[in-house]
Amino acid sequence: MMRERMQRRRKRHQDVADLDITAFMNLMVILVPFLLITAVFSRVAVVDLFLPVDGQSDNTAKPVFSLQLVLRDDVIVVSEKRTRLLKRFKINNGDYDRKALARVVYQVKRRFPAQRQATLLAAGDINYDLLVSVMDLVRVQVNASDVVELFPDISIGDAPVKRVQG
Repeated sequence: MMRERMQRRRKRHQDVADLDITAFMNLMVILVPFLLITAVFSRVAVVDLFLPVDGQSDNTAKPVFSLQLVLRDDVIVVSEKRTRLLKRFKINNGDYDRKALARVVYQVKRRFPAQRQATLLAAGDINYDLLVSVMDLVRVQVNASDVVELFPDISIGDAPVKRVQG
């Protein structure tokens, strides 16, 4: 009886099996490169925006042209900040005449090539996609042969409250 116990103890110590992780390692060797290759690396684009500057500069300096676009739910108004209206574009079902707006912005840039700043004033109920599309159109224009930088320094603010005529 004593011998049998001793043999069982020896047998228990001898039957300890090593852990075989070869299959797991093979899986990792294949899986890790596959996941790295198929991963979608997203590029985060950042656009520097500025707050609109109120007329707090010296009155002795020559007035500089300042492009201003006001976005409302029914119209986009392109104007010189302090003096005159340049163009109005109607918005129908969230869309507007992109080509005409691009022409007006491009003509303004040709008249004032050194100007880099534009102000975008949006009403509170403006669709975000509309705001971004107008901002992109004002920043750069892509032609068939090249990319034209127009007004890359964009200031964003709230549109003035619409006056009710009565």
